[in-house]
Amino acid sequence: MSYFSPAFFKFFEQLVKNNNKEWFDKNRSTYETEVKAPFKSFVTLIIEKLAKDQPEFQREASKCIFRINKDIRFSKDKSPYKLNVAGVFNRGGTKDDRPGFYLHIGADGIFIGGGMYQMNKEQLAKIRQEIYYNEKTFEKLVTDKSFKSIYTTIQGDKNKVLPEEYKEFAKTQPLIANKQFYYMANLSREQVLGKDFDKIVLAHFKAAYKFNDFLMQAISE
Repeated sequence: MSYFSPAFFKFFEQLVKNNNKEWFDKNRSTYETEVKAPFKSFVTLIIEKLAKDQPEFQREASKCIFRINKDIRFSKDKSPYKLNVAGVFNRGGTKDDRPGFYLHIGADGIFIGGGMYQMNKEQLAKIRQEIYYNEKTFEKLVTDKSFKSIYTTIQGDKNKVLPEEYKEFAKTQPLIANKQFYYMANLSREQVLGKDFDKIVLAHFKAAYKFNDFLMQAISE
């Protein structure tokens, strides 16, 4: 069974050329039936399958899916709609910054990943402390074969200046300079349209369970 049809991508291909309210309103029924409903059903399925391993995750799909409308108040690009659908799988939904997973499908790319993209100063300090005190554990997580085969490495912007206590440590573990700790992998349209897309998504998530647990333990202490 396939979860998405070619019409899903066709809608976004047309939206690229017609990113305005008039066109969207005329094609709203297509969006509802070919994009919004299938994606919500898929997110619901993944939530249900994740529940065995991640029982603390948000169970309501609508709280895990981002709106297609863009916030254009402070943007130079005034096109009103995103060129993708996206959802998170975590404890609190789209407004939660704790470790979780992310799925993005659209004309502007198809990718999957997770970790922590945004964090406050206290959370960052706790994660750096956890890396510093548990260097071997952290190194084992980021060099794990299943993790590296999918995501390659941890991504994120870095601080140019580190607290004094971490400067020497950063020479052997440069990831401590990160101010974001996330991982991403690209997917193909063929994978999205395939009957095993749920298995692909869950396998990608599972490869990062332990890394997310490390981040969660750090910010919880």
